[in-house]
Amino acid sequence: MRQLQTIDAETLLSTPLPVTKFIVEELLPEGLHILAGAPKIGKSWLALWICLQVSKGEPVWELPTARGTVLYLCLEDSYIRIQNRLFQLTDTAPSTLHFANLSGRIGDGLENQITAFLSEHPTTSLVVIDTLQKIRGILPDPNSYACDYRDLSSLKNLADSYHIAILLIHHLRKMQDSDPMNMISGTTGISGATDSNFVLKRKDRNSPHAELHCTGRDIESRVLELCFQKETHTWELSQPIESEKSAADPELLFLSEFLKRLYTFTGTATELSVLLELETGETVSPSVLSKKLAKHASGLDKFGICVSASRTRNTRQLHITCDSRDGSDGNDGKNG
Repeated sequence: MRQLQTIDAETLLSTPLPVTKFIVEELLPEGLHILAGAPKIGKSWLALWICLQVSKGEPVWELPTARGTVLYLCLEDSYIRIQNRLFQLTDTAPSTLHFANLSGRIGDGLENQITAFLSEHPTTSLVVIDTLQKIRGILPDPNSYACDYRDLSSLKNLADSYHIAILLIHHLRKMQDSDPMNMISGTTGISGATDSNFVLKRKDRNSPHAELHCTGRDIESRVLELCFQKETHTWELSQPIESEKSAADPELLFLSEFLKRLYTFTGTATELSVLLELETGETVSPSVLSKKLAKHASGLDKFGICVSASRTRNTRQLHITCDSRDGSDGNDGKNG
């Protein structure tokens, strides 16, 4: 049996880790996700529109997207139906949006098919599978938590390995519940294995108004008020998205200004702490500085500052790069 690979708490606190990538800011991060709703409610229209927006790098409602290649497995539709929907949504669809209406099943070719597509299209950021039921084989026990969790874990491992988002279109139970997440069809193994769950519920069957209930590990739990526009076949916001805005952390601002002046740096935490004192007059021990960089890695990323670490035989190296989104050239730090 392989020995456990562990990391101690001290090292973990002082190690900058990769920042979670968002395909749709504040809404859809990398990982595995479920979009569930009643039949014919408009899930596929919403999924196709999101695919279009991401492939073009255009906002999803008020939220920016990270432009990337998109794969849409439209397993319940013909190409003619998808073509008609595209004509109703847009006049210009990019070549970075790909469709397939046949695929393997989980554990029977699907993972290899997606992996092959990702190899051919390395800029892929989003895979949509419509629907989950079409990629599952005959289950020995359709009410088995273990079966649900096993199947979805396979897709989650794929999403995590390639840092993409996989969005599964799924159905709701007919039984009503005060918590919409409890209405997702299947056992709690499905909702438990995913990183985010979205439930689309109309106010009533014939109403154009609906609520999109959102919850997840990396997103804020919220309810988006939507209205389906028959003329454009799109779900539009009925009310603006409210985000929790907190005051900028003074420590984060201090670090970002210092690192932007360096522009680029490769060296030890000790060398960086010396530069910090020379530049700002602030004395911070190397271990404390490493912890601050790890703590604020996500915030620094939003300022265009990437912090990572690697270990050589004798030392641990910090690697810092700043993009030029602020138009500043900066000064060179210590280059490796």
